[in-house]
Amino acid sequence: MFDSFVHLVREIYQTDGFIPLHEPRFVGNEKQYLLDVIDSTFVSSVGPYVNEFEKKIAEYCGVKHAVATVNGTAALHIALLLAGVKPGEEVITQAVTFVATCNAINYCGSAPVFVDIDAATLGLSPRAVAEFLEQCAEHRDDGVYNKVSGNRIAACVPMHVFGHPCDMQGLTRVCADYGIPVVEDAAEALGSYVEGRHCGGFGVFGVLSFNGNKIITTGGGGMILTDDEELAQQAKHLTTTAKLPHAWKFEHDQVGYNYRLPNLNAALGLAQLEQLPNFVERKRQLAGRYLGWAEHNGAEMFKEPAGSQANYWLNALLLNDLEQRDAFLEYSNAQGVMTRPLWALMPDLPMYRHCQTDGLSQSRRLADRLVNIPSSVVF
Repeated sequence: MFDSFVHLVREIYQTDGFIPLHEPRFVGNEKQYLLDVIDSTFVSSVGPYVNEFEKKIAEYCGVKHAVATVNGTAALHIALLLAGVKPGEEVITQAVTFVATCNAINYCGSAPVFVDIDAATLGLSPRAVAEFLEQCAEHRDDGVYNKVSGNRIAACVPMHVFGHPCDMQGLTRVCADYGIPVVEDAAEALGSYVEGRHCGGFGVFGVLSFNGNKIITTGGGGMILTDDEELAQQAKHLTTTAKLPHAWKFEHDQVGYNYRLPNLNAALGLAQLEQLPNFVERKRQLAGRYLGWAEHNGAEMFKEPAGSQANYWLNALLLNDLEQRDAFLEYSNAQGVMTRPLWALMPDLPMYRHCQTDGLSQSRRLADRLVNIPSSVVF
């Protein structure tokens, strides 16, 4: 099977050289828009491309407002602050995620609480969240508290892993019962839908990432999504160093953050966004080729959850066990085909080992089996 897989990937990408996991594609107006920004001299956080990029992302995602940031971690940090997360509080999230999710929680002075995933979605399980809250949560006058730690549970952050949507209807329903705001980490899910709604549009906030390895890139960049106009205005204010509008004075009314996306990056992003429908279609075709190979070779690929349409940002192969997973990683990478395991589970990292978990049985089984395989758009 290993040799057959390497042969397939080389056939797909038509090269005998090194094949990366995911690389950007620049096939549209990227150079034209970048030259336009350079000629205008507005290369920093003020310029028409920033405003247009925000407008177009909001339209694509079906939300009322979008606020552009320097990266997805900054977007999540601000979203959590505006959702009401304060020092000494806790945020429910999943152990199967990139470390930036937990780092943004930590920036707020809060701590993650790790609840298990749903094997059908790779995302936070509504059932597991409900069970955790039934066992550990208690209502007080000013919110819901964790009976184990005594800390307030300030938010819930599900993450759409590799672009595969979580069960957002289930999660928002459970969290609504406890009055817990949902902030979606949709960093990997631009172009992904569940029940016809774009990921990032279910919670009080959603966030996107445009890092160099995402389905579209601004080099670095992120976006805060919300339907709440007042929250959107606050997000823009905070990410612009909390500067009050004035023609020439420098007045700031609170501690702000220098988090706005530069015009230069937004120009690149706008050109990439024009290609997004094509990118999604081609990535889904690539996933189809992998699924077909798996069916004929007795292998297992992760498929998009029922009722959803995933962007298949990164395709995921599921091996039998840890031993086979490691053998596959050794073989494929030795052959110049980049593959990688799942991220280390968050409570296995030194800075999050002290955090409460619910046991994470599904998460640990997944970590022993999952491998990401080359997923760049194919032309």
